Amino acid sequence: MKKIAFLSFGHWTPSPQSQTRSAADTLLQSIDLAVEAERLGVDGAYFRVHHFAQQLASPFPLLAAIGAKTRKIEIGTAVIDMRYENPHYMVEDAGSADLISGGRLQLGISRGSPEQVIDGWRYLGYRPHEGEDDAEMGRRHAKEFFELLRGKGFAQPNPRPMFPNPPGLLRLEPHSEGLRDRIWWGAASNATAVWAAKLGMNLQSSTLKFDETGEPFHIQQAAQIRAYRAAWKEAGHTRTPRVSVSRSIFPLINDLDRAYFGRGGQEEDKIGSIDGNKQAIFGRGYAAEPDVLIEQLGEDEAIAEADTLLLTVPNQLGVAYNAHVLEAILTTVAPALGWR
Repeated sequence: MKKIAFLSFGHWTPSPQSQTRSAADTLLQSIDLAVEAERLGVDGAYFRVHHFAQQLASPFPLLAAIGAKTRKIEIGTAVIDMRYENPHYMVEDAGSADLISGGRLQLGISRGSPEQVIDGWRYLGYRPHEGEDDAEMGRRHAKEFFELLRGKGFAQPNPRPMFPNPPGLLRLEPHSEGLRDRIWWGAASNATAVWAAKLGMNLQSSTLKFDETGEPFHIQQAAQIRAYRAAWKEAGHTRTPRVSVSRSIFPLINDLDRAYFGRGGQEEDKIGSIDGNKQAIFGRGYAAEPDVLIEQLGEDEAIAEADTLLLTVPNQLGVAYNAHVLEAILTTVAPALGWR
């Protein structure tokens, strides 16, 4: 059994071919898709965060709105770029959204990926410390956020406050008990997966990672997951961690599916570069008749290792079409692979 969720990047464009022509379209349709996904039996609604782009950015208003409109579905991110975040303010936002949803938040965070502008985090007022690069700054912000979620007091109270204080040092409010166990780290390398395991974060492994061995993407990703779990065990954590992978999967059921995704072009891994000159491997997509998909997905070692599968959706094709894709996976693919 696997948890199956959708992952939306939240693109919008004024193109007549797009169903999301404005930021308002994307935000409102994201809520509608989460409601429809819950009705279909999908386990989670996840959203990518990008800054300075016509995509979803600040996630917490959207997550809170979805939390208020749904009852069961997990609500999360994959991922929030921690180079852009104030850990203290983020604790307050995350606590609020989690309480509104009744404890269903699953927050994926990371040092982030190449962005639309050069060093965009500088415009939000963040600077690496001396001797630190932006990746290390992102991990520092992440560790601070993760520690603050413990809910321990650290701030000296005013002796003459406006409102009465509880005894002792004060913590950030609102505090949501249990949210700390629902923080995930988006790892692009084996080393950062191990780093996250030692800290006690869950693992999100996306459709790209640094090419560390030259092997096919799903083989490298499966090895990353195994290294993460070994580090988790060695660290002595008492709970069982969660691990997700992301995939683009499209069952070709009708003529519209074939028109959109039946022309090929996604069947092979791709090699490129991210983070300067580091070689990266980008995982293949899957688009085929359901019986072919079942055979192909059954050979994906990383999917087999993970407990959660995030399905990237083409949000610009609209709520109805994306609900159709999710339903097709749940009914024609998932049962045959033992995911349901």
